[in-house]
Amino acid sequence: MAKFYLSMGAGECALAYRAQAAPVYNRSFLLNLGNMLDVLTALRAATAERHAELDTRTPLAAPAPDLRAYRDHLFLLEAWLTPVAAALAQHADGPQSALPARDYLALIRSDLAQPALAGLPPALALADLPWPAQDEAAWRWGVAYVIEGSQLGGAVLYKRLAERLAPHPLAYLRGEGSPGPRWQQFMAALRAEVVTPAQIEQACQGARQAFDQLLALLNSWSVEPAGQP
Repeated sequence: MAKFYLSMGAGECALAYRAQAAPVYNRSFLLNLGNMLDVLTALRAATAERHAELDTRTPLAAPAPDLRAYRDHLFLLEAWLTPVAAALAQHADGPQSALPARDYLALIRSDLAQPALAGLPPALALADLPWPAQDEAAWRWGVAYVIEGSQLGGAVLYKRLAERLAPHPLAYLRGEGSPGPRWQQFMAALRAEVVTPAQIEQACQGARQAFDQLLALLNSWSVEPAGQP
């Protein structure tokens, strides 16, 4: 089934939802079970190609990333999260009501201010990209899926890079303890709130937009250092 999902074009994850929710014994029970399973399956499928591309292009994708790579990674995430977080903060429903607030930008900026990064060559400039205004809660669930999911990858990177990049504390990658419990809480809320084909499609659109914004920032990376004319 994963290959079927990955072969579909963008915007078809809701159709996959309907196919998966086919009745066998108890139609109502299986439809509810399909709701629970398919929102995550659809989100993973809708973003798989983008995720794979991003994994090979971020500064920390280098074989032996150094402090400069980490600094550039932080600048990329700061440029991405700043407008996204501001837009999400305008709402109190959806993913904003499901989890305790986490200020990921504060961790990024704390890491950027570490003395270990002093003296590095200037960072390359990133474009100032607008973030689309969207009121639909399901769309914002898709965006939050990308943000919260990135914390799982951050924990893996922390284990890989903590010794290499010491004494930098890598606070953003380390996070506030294990991301596992928060991710489990997020998935349970996502499955409870995003259940219809239309909602699942909106969530897929939001998740794709989050990845596309990151990829657009990478594409905008200038050959000129930030702050230079």
